[in-house]
Amino acid sequence: MNESTPKLNGEVSFPISLSKYLSTSGVTSRRKATELIKDGQVKVNGSTNTEPGIKLLEADTVEFDGKTVTFGKRYYVILNKPRGYVCTSEDAHAKKKAIDLVIIPNARLFTAGRLDKDSEGLIIITNDGEYAAKLTHPRYQTQKIYRVSVDQPLSKETLEDFCTGIEDDGDILKAKSVTREGGNIYIFTLTEGKNREIRRMIDSVNRKTVRLKRIATGKLSLDKLKTGEWRHLTDEEVNLTLNS
Repeated sequence: MNESTPKLNGEVSFPISLSKYLSTSGVTSRRKATELIKDGQVKVNGSTNTEPGIKLLEADTVEFDGKTVTFGKRYYVILNKPRGYVCTSEDAHAKKKAIDLVIIPNARLFTAGRLDKDSEGLIIITNDGEYAAKLTHPRYQTQKIYRVSVDQPLSKETLEDFCTGIEDDGDILKAKSVTREGGNIYIFTLTEGKNREIRRMIDSVNRKTVRLKRIATGKLSLDKLKTGEWRHLTDEEVNLTLNS
């Protein structure tokens, strides 16, 4: 395996840092794990430990939120998210959550990245925090591809501006590439997904996004997966998500 390839199905090399133990166990992200540890919310072998970098052996026990954290099977799922579903596991008031479409008993799952409520398409759901970080952190430049319908055509100059970068509300919004597929349909490729980035680009030129669908992550595409359907990824497909 190369450095960018996740270890699958619970394969872990000990000793391992406490923060990585928590993120690899699917408790939370590596950054959030560090915060939880420093806040004194994690116990090692029955005692509170505030050092994220402490090295653990396989025989050590870790507790968070009153429960023992254990390494279990890693799950990697592709979902074709329908419109109207939110990518959150924390909003108790959300009526339609993408996570609820994936039924895996006793698995603590979360979405690796997000699609907004009005968008659809490919979303990865997992319980592997390290893998999720590789999919979502800008440092890894994981490529995401979207098919976008716009109410009116975009000029060649506008497409060039989107690739050069535009400023919006203090952010620089930038696509790796934008090409016209036909009519008012465009293919956007991003490597850093800011909140509602494509919609904000299109809004900036007084156009309206009619439909936005993510069709690929890395080299993995939706293929024949129907709206609302999901399936487990093979080890090969997991690696494809990380290769642009």
